[in-house]
Parts: sequence; structure tokens; C-alpha cells
Amino acid sequence: MSATAPAQTLRQQVLVLYLASSALDSPVIGWSVYDGTGRTTPTTGDSDVPPYATGLDALKDGWRLFQAAQLLPPQPGHEYDVSFLKHEFFFEKLTS
Repeated sequence: MSATAPAQTLRQQVLVLYLASSALDSPVIGWSVYDGTGRTTPTTGDSDVPPYATGLDALKDGWRLFQAAQLLPPQPGHEYDVSFLKHEFFFEKLTS
């Protein structure tokens, strides 16, 4: 009789980085972290220091990029309107 290892359940961790531009090596200006493992409970505004200096640093640390904001030019006459942070990148890590 052979023993089988229990199935490993993977959980998703999500990192949302808002960058200064559409380039992954531009500085992080805002961020959110969500931990599907339940090991940590980060909350918005709980740190003055971003988890990474750039999106490229997150990639180097093993985060996988799975979504980037669509680049849309401003409508004529609205070039200087203040709105949402438009250079949004979603990263994930799968962990047990």
C-alpha cells in the first residue's frame, strides 16, 4: 500500500502597484496588498514605504504580472483633470 501525499492547496496573494508611468521600471506611487493565505491582513495606509520601489522589482522577487491598465489618451480639454491613478499593475504569487 503506497501512501500518497495530500493535495496541496494553493492560495493567491495579490499585489496592486500604481506606477508613475506605464513603464514597469518607473517608481511606485501607490499600492495595495491582499493575502489569500490569511497569514497577513494588510490594510490600506498601514505603511509609508511601498513593498517595492518599481514594478520590475516585484517581478524580480517572483511576483507574476497578470494585468496592466489599458493606456488611454486623455480626451481633448481634459489633459489636466485629476482622476484615478491610471498606471495600475496587478501581480500575483501562488503559495500554499
